[in-house]
Amino acid sequence: MNLKNLFILAACAATISSCKNGLFNKNKKEKSDVTGWNYNDKNMGGYQVSNEKEQRTGPGLVFVQGGTFTMGAVDEDVMGDWNNIPTRKTVNSFYIDQSEVANIHYREYLYWINNVFEGEEYLAVRDGALPDTLVWRSELAYNEPLVEYYFRHPSYNYYPVVGVTWKQAHDFCLWRTDRVNEKALIDKQFINKNTLKNIQGQGGESFNTKSYLLGLTTPTPGPGVRSKKNPLKNPNGTPRSTVTFEDGILLPSYRLPTEAEWEYAAMALVGQNPNPSKKEKQRGEELLTNKQVYSWSQNVNGLRDSRRGSWQGTFLANFKRGAGDNMGVAGGLNDRAVYTAPVNSFFPNAFGLYNMSGNVNEWTGDVYRPLSITDNDDVAPFRGNHFEKDLRTKDGEFEKDSLGRVKRVYVTDEESKNRRNYQKGKVINYLDGDSLIAGVNYGSDSVEQNLYSGRGYGVTTLISDKSRVIKGGSWNDRAYWLSPGTRRFLEEDQASSTVGFRCAMDRVGSPEGNGRKTGINYSTRRQNSRKK
Repeated sequence: MNLKNLFILAACAATISSCKNGLFNKNKKEKSDVTGWNYNDKNMGGYQVSNEKEQRTGPGLVFVQGGTFTMGAVDEDVMGDWNNIPTRKTVNSFYIDQSEVANIHYREYLYWINNVFEGEEYLAVRDGALPDTLVWRSELAYNEPLVEYYFRHPSYNYYPVVGVTWKQAHDFCLWRTDRVNEKALIDKQFINKNTLKNIQGQGGESFNTKSYLLGLTTPTPGPGVRSKKNPLKNPNGTPRSTVTFEDGILLPSYRLPTEAEWEYAAMALVGQNPNPSKKEKQRGEELLTNKQVYSWSQNVNGLRDSRRGSWQGTFLANFKRGAGDNMGVAGGLNDRAVYTAPVNSFFPNAFGLYNMSGNVNEWTGDVYRPLSITDNDDVAPFRGNHFEKDLRTKDGEFEKDSLGRVKRVYVTDEESKNRRNYQKGKVINYLDGDSLIAGVNYGSDSVEQNLYSGRGYGVTTLISDKSRVIKGGSWNDRAYWLSPGTRRFLEEDQASSTVGFRCAMDRVGSPEGNGRKTGINYSTRRQNSRKK
C-alpha cells in the first residue's frame, strides 16, 4: 500500500469516528441549557421536546404582519358620532381570511351540521345555524327573489353569506377550527381517514380540538401511530398515539378578528414600506406618512395600468354612489353589482385582502362602546372579555357537552379579586364610564330601555353588552362608510342583508413571519479576557 492510499484510509477512519461521536451522530441527544439533561431520552426522564417549527398558514388565510398605526378617523367625521377618535395603537401579527366567507362555505357548514346532528334532539342546533334569508325583505322593494335564491342558487356560490348573526359567525369559526385540525391529524395519519366517511349521526362524539387534547375524544387511530416513522414518543420511548399542542401539528383556533385587527388589515400600511428582504440586515423602514382613506389607497402594485391607463375611473369597491345609484347606467355599470359581488371581486389591498372596503359590512369580535378606542390598551386593543375556564367535576375530571365541546364556565369575581392584572371575570364594561352616569349602567343588559324606532313601529335598544362592532361598509352604503376608520354596531343576535364576516387566527412565533427571526441579532463579539 503506497503512502497516498494509506493517507486516504486514515482520513476515512477519522471521518467514521467523528460521525459516531460528533456532530453527525444521529443518536446524539439535544440537551437542556439549564440542567444538561437530554431531551427525548428515556434514560433521562423522557421529557419530550418537538423540533422548533413554524406555524403553517391555515386554509383561506393570509399572514398580516403587525405593527403600529393610527386607529380611528382618517377623514372628517361627517356623521358627528365622535366614536372613532384617532389614537395610536399596536397590533400583533395575525392571520385573516383573504376574502369574506361565501355562501358555498356556509352551506358546507350546514351540510356538516345536518349530518352530524341529525336526531330530533338536535333540531334546535340545526335550525339555529340557518342564516336568516328574510333579511332581504323590505316593505317598499321587490326583493323576494333574493329571499328564495341568494343563499342556495349556485350562481351565488361565491357571493358573501349574509343574514348571519354574530353568534352564528362565532360558531362557524369554532366548527372551522375542528375541521381543519381534524384533517391535519388525518393527513399526518394519526387519525384513520375513514372517519371522514362516517360523520353521520356522530353528534357529541364528533371531533373537537380541545376535547381531543384533554383526552375526552378518542378517534380511531391511523396507520401513522403504529409506524416506525412515528416521530412522537412516550417517556419510555414507545410510539405515542395522540398528539399534543406542543407537537406543533394543530393550529390555533379560527375566530372573528378584533376591531383593531380588522381595521389594521384593511388599511394595509405595509404598502407604504419597501418590500423588506428576508436578509436580516435589509428591513423595511418605519414609514407612516400617508393618511389614506380607503383600503386600496396604497398598494404595492400601484393602482394604474401604466401602459394603457385602463384602471383609471373604474370602481375599486362595491358601494352606493348616491341616492338611487347602486350600479350605474345600462351599458356602463360602474361596479357591476346591484347588491353583493363575488368575494374575490375588485382590487385587493397591499396585504392581498379583498373587499375590506365595500360589498358587505363585517362582524368583529368587539363589544361596541363609543370611546373604546381611547379606553383600550395600546397593544392588541379589544373590548369584550368575559374570562372563562374549563369546568371540572368534583373528581377533577373535564366534561363534554351534548355538542362534544368541553364544558366551560365564567371566572367568578371571587376567583379574580386578588389578581393584579384583573379583578373581575366579566370586564366588558370596564372603564366605559357607566358608573358615572347617575348610577345608571347603560352598558348592562339588565337596564336596557326599549324605545320605539323612527320607522313607525318595532323596538330597538340602547347600546348593550350584545352590541358588536361592524366595519367596512356595504353595497348599500355611501363612500364614507368604506373608510376602515368608520365604525357602527349591530346586536349580536340580529342579522342584516348588508353584514357578513371573515375569520382570523392568532399568529404564534416570529411577528415578521415564517423564516424570520424574533428580535435583532448582532454578530458575537469576542470578549477580552485577562489571564490570572
